[in-house]
Amino acid sequence: MSAQDHIAAGIGWREHAGDGPVLVALHGIGSEARAFDALAAALPGWHVLAWEAPGYGPSEALAVEWPSAADYAAVLQAFLDARGLTRVHLLGHSLGTLIGAAFAKACPERVESLTLASCAQGAGAAPGHLPEKQAARLEDLQRLGAADFARSRAPRLVFQPETNPDLVANVTAGMAKIRLPGYAQAVRMLASGDLAADCAALKIATAVVVGAEDVVTPPAQSQAAHAAIPAAHRGALTLIPGAGHALHQQAPQALAAALKSHAAKGVTP
Repeated sequence: MSAQDHIAAGIGWREHAGDGPVLVALHGIGSEARAFDALAAALPGWHVLAWEAPGYGPSEALAVEWPSAADYAAVLQAFLDARGLTRVHLLGHSLGTLIGAAFAKACPERVESLTLASCAQGAGAAPGHLPEKQAARLEDLQRLGAADFARSRAPRLVFQPETNPDLVANVTAGMAKIRLPGYAQAVRMLASGDLAADCAALKIATAVVVGAEDVVTPPAQSQAAHAAIPAAHRGALTLIPGAGHALHQQAPQALAAALKSHAAKGVTP
């Protein structure tokens, strides 16, 4: 499946054409649209669109300094409107889970199914306050620069990085493309986010997937998000063995299988 990169109305995306189900994929805080290439290849026939979040790649940053997940969800809504996509399967990875849940909460009629992978729970901080853990991200980026920042962090996203050098190199290359102010806005959104609260308000079929060896967003975080989803809309919780945080790159076939299984079960009222 060949992929094409596009940009329109200030948002970039990478598109894998297909006549089957439409999947929109939302990447994590240190990632990019290309991170979903292996997953798209594992979903032959699907029409996969992976966006570049505001402030990433060619996408314009948000106008607000301390955005919420709802601010990103509003951009996602405009992106879907511009593509003429009225109803899609939605996949959020890591930071993208906060955006995906916020969008599904606001626009349930637009989501065929929601899959949350490697859940970033958010810190639930008040706007304008950056907790120590999130502040350290920005301090490290400013001190090291994007390339060294990526080299220091990317191996943690991969299970057994010493035996997966090519995968580590790919994850590192994607992370090295982060830039300001987009990354800073994403860090602030992560600080204020509350995934469990948004999950509790969901009214569409939602599944959760996590790598068993994820040390960035450990399985307990994804389990908590899954438990918060109302029982009537709670899909499967899938633990993928031998995969770390970047499970869409380390275990694309397993993630694709979980996505297809969830999509096949249809939506809840």
